[in-house]
Amino acid sequence: MSSSQRHSASRIIIATPRAIFRAFVDPEVLAKWRAPAGMSVELLAFDPRLGGGYKMILRYKSGGGRGKSSDDSDIVLARFEALDAEERIIETIVFESSDPAFSGTMRLTTTLKPVTGGTKVTFLAEDVPAGISEADHVAGMESALKNLANLLE
Repeated sequence: MSSSQRHSASRIIIATPRAIFRAFVDPEVLAKWRAPAGMSVELLAFDPRLGGGYKMILRYKSGGGRGKSSDDSDIVLARFEALDAEERIIETIVFESSDPAFSGTMRLTTTLKPVTGGTKVTFLAEDVPAGISEADHVAGMESALKNLANLLE
């Protein structure tokens, strides 16, 4: 696979774009929804401004997956490239890994579009490292969106 993989997932969440945007820039709230099913999250650093970002550890809860950074975890370094309140968030994401299949910088664009009854939240991941399968990645993004919906609805 090429390093130009693109994966996306979306969900309508019964919440305002403002509430959803705030869930991305509040570290306590972000930690409650960002980890996909079967994982936990620990935020090590968080700077919610343009050019800022965060460092987090995603840990598999019970040997459920192969980590990119260690046997049971992924260390994620993210930088906010755009923070357009209530509309769009662009993050560049790097996984700490010695495996070249997981190296490189992935771009994650989140768009918030008001729709009848809520907000359509779409994740578009571009330049996804070749070692991340589309099926697993989409399932992870859908799981995070479900967590976000459960938290805000």
